[in-house]
Amino acid sequence: MLVQIKNSPPGVRAFPFLVFVLLTAVQGKLGASSAYWVYVLKTFLGLGLFFWMRSAIKEMRWTLNGASLLTGVAIFGLWVGLDGHYPTLSQLTARWFPSSPQPTWNPFAQFGDGSLIAWFVVVVRILGTAYVVPPIEEALYRSLMYRSIARPDFENQPLSRFSAKAFILTSVIFGLMHPDQWLAGILCGLAYQALVLRCGHLGEAMAAHGVTNCLLGCWVVWKGAWHFW
Repeated sequence: MLVQIKNSPPGVRAFPFLVFVLLTAVQGKLGASSAYWVYVLKTFLGLGLFFWMRSAIKEMRWTLNGASLLTGVAIFGLWVGLDGHYPTLSQLTARWFPSSPQPTWNPFAQFGDGSLIAWFVVVVRILGTAYVVPPIEEALYRSLMYRSIARPDFENQPLSRFSAKAFILTSVIFGLMHPDQWLAGILCGLAYQALVLRCGHLGEAMAAHGVTNCLLGCWVVWKGAWHFW
């Protein structure tokens, strides 16, 4: 089955993301501590999926340069700076779709301040969001989704070819997948897609994504801003 998925251009770009989403849905459902150990499991599985998928996706390679570094830092600044200045999706839809507050993801509250287990989970999360999440998300959004919206035979759509519809829709969908920071997420999607259009591959977007997530993870721990996680 995995061989068939890897030989399928849409499948190899979508499958790792779907695995990530399914495991995310399980977090916290198997006891309070499962919010953390399932995340660790998801991260290591995602790392394996990254190595599995990268040989089949020729546009997926890391490119850390001035453009990706500056974009990553700028998006981090937007993500933090805009927080609290616009309503979350749950606040916007509360009248029609009331929801219960979700527990804060804070391993120190779960395992104790200074706990080695808590620090292990924090380090895994920072490294995972910086190195594992970017290639998986960029392959789905910036490679598969963007080009599929632009044209059905997506492989014949060069990554450097601009499509206004695909550019906007992909970024909006990416933003809505971050309901508490949806506006920052949309701006983030626009910036990462612009990097892909600029260089014709995923490398700069992956690196910028990694820089943003690494800085955000360090900020979360330093400031105790656990709501970002």
